[in-house]
Amino acid sequence: MTALGNPLLLAWPQAHGLPDFDAIAPEHFPPAFEVALAEHRAEIDAIAAQAEAPGFANTLAAFDASGRQLTRLEHLFYTLAASATSPALQSVQRALAAPLAAHGSAVYMHQGLFARIDALFERREALGLTPEQRRLLERVHLDFVRAGARLEPAARERYAAVMTSLAELNTRFAQNVLGAENGYQLRLATEAELAGLPGFVRTAARQAAIDRGLMQEGLHVITLSRSLILPFLGFSARRDLREQAWRAWVGRGDDTGDSDNRAICREILELRAEAARLHGHACYADYALEDTMARSRQAVMELLERVWHPALAAQAREREAVLGAMAAAGATHALEPWDWRFYAEQARRTRFELDESEVKPYFPLDRMVAAMFDCAGRLFGLRFKARPDIAGYHADVRAWEVFDSDDGLRGLFLQDNFARSSKRSGAWMSALRNQSRALGTTPVILNNNNFARGAAGEPTLLSFDDVRTLFHEFGHGLHGLLSSVEHERLAGTQVLRDFVELPSQLFEHWMAESEVLKKFARHWQTDAPLPDALLARLQAARQFGQGYETLRYTASALVDMAVHALPAAPGDVVAFERDTLAAWGLPAEVGLNHRLTHFQHLFSSAGYAAGYYVYLWAEVLDCDAFDAFIEAGNAFDPAVAARLRECIYSSGNSREPGEAFRAFRGRDPVVEPMLKDRGLLA
Repeated sequence: MTALGNPLLLAWPQAHGLPDFDAIAPEHFPPAFEVALAEHRAEIDAIAAQAEAPGFANTLAAFDASGRQLTRLEHLFYTLAASATSPALQSVQRALAAPLAAHGSAVYMHQGLFARIDALFERREALGLTPEQRRLLERVHLDFVRAGARLEPAARERYAAVMTSLAELNTRFAQNVLGAENGYQLRLATEAELAGLPGFVRTAARQAAIDRGLMQEGLHVITLSRSLILPFLGFSARRDLREQAWRAWVGRGDDTGDSDNRAICREILELRAEAARLHGHACYADYALEDTMARSRQAVMELLERVWHPALAAQAREREAVLGAMAAAGATHALEPWDWRFYAEQARRTRFELDESEVKPYFPLDRMVAAMFDCAGRLFGLRFKARPDIAGYHADVRAWEVFDSDDGLRGLFLQDNFARSSKRSGAWMSALRNQSRALGTTPVILNNNNFARGAAGEPTLLSFDDVRTLFHEFGHGLHGLLSSVEHERLAGTQVLRDFVELPSQLFEHWMAESEVLKKFARHWQTDAPLPDALLARLQAARQFGQGYETLRYTASALVDMAVHALPAAPGDVVAFERDTLAAWGLPAEVGLNHRLTHFQHLFSSAGYAAGYYVYLWAEVLDCDAFDAFIEAGNAFDPAVAARLRECIYSSGNSREPGEAFRAFRGRDPVVEPMLKDRGLLA
């Protein structure tokens, strides 16, 4: 395949500059990237070779504007690799991992370009820059330094080789996790095997079978999609099948088959430790935390310990309720990890008179999407117009144009909600295009979820946790859509990692507001609103199980921090994980959110490596931030919302995050609202 006539290199014909997805094939990407990489190298060389002295416009702004063809290709390529992959595309992804990483190193180690940026950085006080220009200079300069631009020649060469190897390993890790997830199916063919499963789980499991081409009448399939495996573990009366499903879920990547990630984890950790040493750090955690709000392992550990011990106490209280449910059911076996969710659901049902089958009919997906749009409208004046004529990369993708209150176009929002075998697990936001006034671009923002699809002709019904996920990812989406900066490097979610979860977690608060639920949570068959009594029981039960969930999250963060604090990779990552949890006293029945062998946050890229703590760090910020609305007496207070938009959602990385939070809140954050929200205050 040559570049000539390649649809990726032609003008993309759809509205908002989207490509014709049906015209794109995996083999189009290598020649397209070859052209785009060459173009970008030429642009970088030209900026560096200028005879004119370095200035903001001819160096920083020019660098920010470079690589347009490459940027749009990368956004598209990684979107398809995550959301609509195939064996052919995975092969291309493996082949391109090394050259794309090598190009990134070549750009950020370009000595001629760095010399110009470094000269500007040294003179930054005298340049008369605007605050955003100053921020761009500081961030880009740091990008180059952290990518190795200041290393000695031999160290630069080695660092670039390490980055290339890591890119290949990250790709293999992610593809192995997807392979492990797609390779597992728990087939339920008899009523005895379906025992205990309510109608909504049976419907989702039947649909999962149909989606996988298993048309045998009455056959149901449990996959490792979170929105299917968790309800199965919560409701299946078949303890043997719960154990089988649980072992498959937690064992992803920890086996001797094609999806074994144990050696890959160790290689990644060894290379990260070497990269940190090249930068003069004792361990990778120190290197990673240097460019965060936390700044140090000590700060991270203080927060994790602040939560760990109250969570242990809360889980011990919950354990008594779970053991009570076991006794009531006549169970005499020991409490195992595959038992917890089942008996916790029994305890919750008894204590709060809550039945998930009673709750879910009030949360059809389309109404919850309408709820999140309504909240965005009330808070930020946004309006959403459906664009069914815009075709996505899959039939599941839906599109909306987003407008400000003055009808000015803010951007395009895409949503892809359903689990399928061509899509990685989890939920995430990504950008097909970032906002930039200098480039004249409006954002194109994509939310991915992995909900279990409803039966044909029926809506997809969400759990309360699913609704939280929906709002969370849309909070990220709003961070991208509301971005209002001059330069792309500072746009949207390109902020410090322990700040990026603030807009997403903050937006979760509105999904649980009574006035939102009373307006939008309506029974899909009768249109009856969520009854006041059921709403009260939902709110009363909100903190039940928080000890268990907090321990699962915090344990994962502790393992992440511990393994990246080592000066070299452990000999056995599974044993290291086990020993770390034992040292912290994690109860055996609790387990982890993510084990190392399938921990995509850590190993499919470096994005959250030594950084899984950020959700808790941001939760301190988001709970304190939402308290501003509580103090105003109105969850939609216009003045507070306007300040929130200006300081947090629109500013991207144009402001230092601590300063941005203080500008919104009037002070530094305090931890008590988070502890209160989780029910962890004494």
